[in-house]
Amino acid sequence: MYTLKTQATFDSAHFLAGYQGKCANIHGHCWRVEAQFAGDALQQSGQQRGMLIDFSDIKRAVRALADSLDHTLIYEEGSLKLSTVEALKGEGFKLTPVAFRPTAESFARYFFDELAAKGLPVSLVRVYETQDNCAEYGV
Repeated sequence: MYTLKTQATFDSAHFLAGYQGKCANIHGHCWRVEAQFAGDALQQSGQQRGMLIDFSDIKRAVRALADSLDHTLIYEEGSLKLSTVEALKGEGFKLTPVAFRPTAESFARYFFDELAAKGLPVSLVRVYETQDNCAEYGV
């Protein structure tokens, strides 16, 4: 089994609606996403001969997802009043609603599913919300 790994980072704010503790308040992280790709066979012909997949392809895909979340307030759909969302947008803030609670666990699954949907042989995604704490999702 061949395994490739790449990573990207993004800075964003989030909060956990309905949580009893500090994370109920808006706060930020420098998130680090590590994505692992695996397969049994290398390509046998063409420009990518001898490769599982071109590193530039997986770096580009992971970076694009991270960039889409960079310097934004990520919030679970329905967790903010519409008037709050409109006021923040009116002030020029970048907001990213997601269909899940924005936890490290959920981000790991989100990145995994998005990379798999692009046809990439993703096997594991690890998302660090701090230097010491991470969540993983994989097959």
